[in-house]
Amino acid sequence: MTNSNNLIVTLLAFFVLNSNVKCKDAETDILRQTKFPPCKSCRVFTNSFKKGMENTAKGKFEGGDAAWEEEKLGSYSRSEVRLVEIQESVCSNINEGRDQCYLFNEQHDSLIEEWWFNKQNEVDLFKYVCIDQLKLCCPDLHYGPDCLPCPGYPDKVCNNNGRCKGMGTRKGNGKCSCDSGYDGEFCDSCSKTYYESYKDDSKLLCSKCHISCKDVCTKPGPTGCESCASGWIADQEKGCLDLNECVDVKPVCKPSQFCVNTEGSYKCLECDQACASCTGDGPDMCINCANGYTLHNNVCVDSEQEQRKQHVFITRYLTYFGLCVATCIILQRNVMLAAIIGLCVGVYISISEYMLNTPALPNVTDFVKSIRLNN
Repeated sequence: MTNSNNLIVTLLAFFVLNSNVKCKDAETDILRQTKFPPCKSCRVFTNSFKKGMENTAKGKFEGGDAAWEEEKLGSYSRSEVRLVEIQESVCSNINEGRDQCYLFNEQHDSLIEEWWFNKQNEVDLFKYVCIDQLKLCCPDLHYGPDCLPCPGYPDKVCNNNGRCKGMGTRKGNGKCSCDSGYDGEFCDSCSKTYYESYKDDSKLLCSKCHISCKDVCTKPGPTGCESCASGWIADQEKGCLDLNECVDVKPVCKPSQFCVNTEGSYKCLECDQACASCTGDGPDMCINCANGYTLHNNVCVDSEQEQRKQHVFITRYLTYFGLCVATCIILQRNVMLAAIIGLCVGVYISISEYMLNTPALPNVTDFVKSIRLNN
């Protein structure tokens, strides 16, 4: 039976591991088959090619006579040997879009060779292939089929508060897509719930209105609001003040819940299980005790547990009384000894009651550790 169980566990483990491997392989295949837009595809390839150039930057011919090779074969840095080494490893350093990268390399092999042997000193690979020859991309801060400059080019594109749609590609309409907090055709104004915290001829800075403002504000804090949001009330001196719904509105919470005020709103939280209704959290905040609980010293406690405590209390004192009576009967002829033993019993009873009614003291070691941690 044991061997059978071990075999089942082994088979399950093998199945789980094999499933994980297959899932990872499937995820990798999906990443490799990802297809990017034309411009990004070209950029991915050129970045991979440049990475290959970095990896082979310190390379040389594999022969023994470096001077002869340099003279007869030319510089390794611009040699066909180095180009072949780069192209053999190109695209292998990426996961997402790898298949598309390999296809790009195959389709434009002659163009890469043209740049490598004739244009390498004159123009960057990305500009030559992606912008000038294939016309898949535009220079930075340009957009569309004709690579027109973005609004505000070159220093204040969209007032530096947004991006030009289609920027860097042959697509898009060049309109400004504003950052959060900015609005307008050229991102030159603040949107709702934002205000102008700084503005000059070259820069606009918009900051978020206070949480108490409804839509529009003119300065920071609750005094800058033109109108107050829901859950806030207007004050002439202090601006928008938080409305305490738990006191001023008295929202309808369930009988077994209590209200907690929050900024601009409120929450209804569940009472302690000992409470049928309450004003706050904990068994000492009950208005009425739940079924099975009774009020004791202003705290709702478990009724059965409280009855057990009373029973134990009575039994304990009967035991003490019995000890005293037994001592007096046994030692009735020796008054002095009975008094001493009676005193000891009294001390024992007093210490016992004190220990039972006093919370347990913390362990000395734990107390020392807590001091060390706090320091």
